Amino acid sequence: MSGFEAYLFDVDGTLADTEREGHLIAFNKAFADAGLAWHWSIELYLELLTVTGGKERMLHYLEKYDPPFAGGSVDLHDYFASIHAAKTDYFKDLMDQGSISLRPGIERLLNEVRQQKRRLAIATTTTLSNVIALLSNTLGQDSIEWFELIAAGDVVPKKKPAADIYHFTLKEMGLSAEQCLVFEDSRNGVLASKGANLTTVITVNDFTRDHDFSGAELIVSDLGEPDSPMRTIGGCRSQLFDGVSMLDVATLDRLR
Repeated sequence: MSGFEAYLFDVDGTLADTEREGHLIAFNKAFADAGLAWHWSIELYLELLTVTGGKERMLHYLEKYDPPFAGGSVDLHDYFASIHAAKTDYFKDLMDQGSISLRPGIERLLNEVRQQKRRLAIATTTTLSNVIALLSNTLGQDSIEWFELIAAGDVVPKKKPAADIYHFTLKEMGLSAEQCLVFEDSRNGVLASKGANLTTVITVNDFTRDHDFSGAELIVSDLGEPDSPMRTIGGCRSQLFDGVSMLDVATLDRLR
């Protein structure tokens, strides 16, 4: 095969704009349930997103901002794990309500990749249950089986920006870095993918458009649709995409 054998996708911010319309709302609901006088604004959440992992994000917030907290000698790991579990339930509720949709071009490209018998996988720091909720509520329950591997949550010891999740994915799928194309949306994501020497396409969003994406081969607004062209923003190989309004398998193979 002259093109990429496998397409590896991040989830939050890449497949869908889940942060603003999903995770942030769910966190604040879970805080209220726990009796915490915490409320994360969009501006604060934007900063907290530099920390990957929901439980890790809460601990960072507690340590850096010293917000009201009457936990006493409670085990913070267990305490935040329970809040995170409640947050996940709220997130799934939002999914079930149809509050979150896929980003432009995602469904189109996934279908084309499958038609051309390329392999699909997910590599993300979000939980497996969040991934399943997103896929089943946007693409249908059968879409979970489209992905040969869903590497999610705590499957590796270190989360992005560490490259562990991608090393794990390559090993599990029996692939080399050269055979794979990665889709990410954040600075932590590109650090993780390039740490595993993977060719990387960045699709920016409102939370990440000002991130440093050094090393990414291509940076775009989204994947594009026939009636809604994408914008090429940058990347070390962006010159290959002059005049391209929509990313498909044929155009993406230019990065091989």
